[in-house]
Amino acid sequence: CTGSAPGHCLPADERLNTPRMTWTPNRRMALIATVTLVLDQLTKFAVLQFLGYAQERVVVEGFFKFVHWGNTGAAWSLFHNNNALLTVIALLALLALFLTRHHFGLEHRLGQWALGLMFGGIVGNIIDRLVHHHVVDFLYFHVQTRSGNEAGFPAFNVADSGICIGVGLMFLLSWQMEEKPSGPATVAETSAKESEAVTSKET
Repeated sequence: CTGSAPGHCLPADERLNTPRMTWTPNRRMALIATVTLVLDQLTKFAVLQFLGYAQERVVVEGFFKFVHWGNTGAAWSLFHNNNALLTVIALLALLALFLTRHHFGLEHRLGQWALGLMFGGIVGNIIDRLVHHHVVDFLYFHVQTRSGNEAGFPAFNVADSGICIGVGLMFLLSWQMEEKPSGPATVAETSAKESEAVTSKET
């Protein structure tokens, strides 16, 4: 630290003890949600810039293409033309999920990923509904039938993917927690069984 300004040189032990940002479950969840939201909005912005409404761009002939479609309904275009109602429902669902996040495995890394993906996805689609009055869908997978028509999976976006993956991870976490035996309970049960065995031998 020779030549440094007074007060700018810390002893080695103090430098080691300098506090660093701790990745709490809420912070990690918020980061995942932010990345999901930014990726969702950037991809939709690109679609709005390079594809006119209802236009398509083939990526893999007969299998995948970029589209610019609007969905005023829910998943798979259910409840079509109910954008305002679905916006309110999404906002209420977002609030309820946030307030009850500790009941959905927030303390587990898998739960943080699941919640972050769902939060980012829900917010991304809410922004669409408020700004564009419909959700912007642009990923379309399909196959060609023998008659020459297209049979495709409903178009979706990054936000939809985040929500679906998040729900899938939540189910996986729930399954893992059900399969994993609790340590203290297992020990107690083992001790009880051993005591019963000893008692039965003595009698």
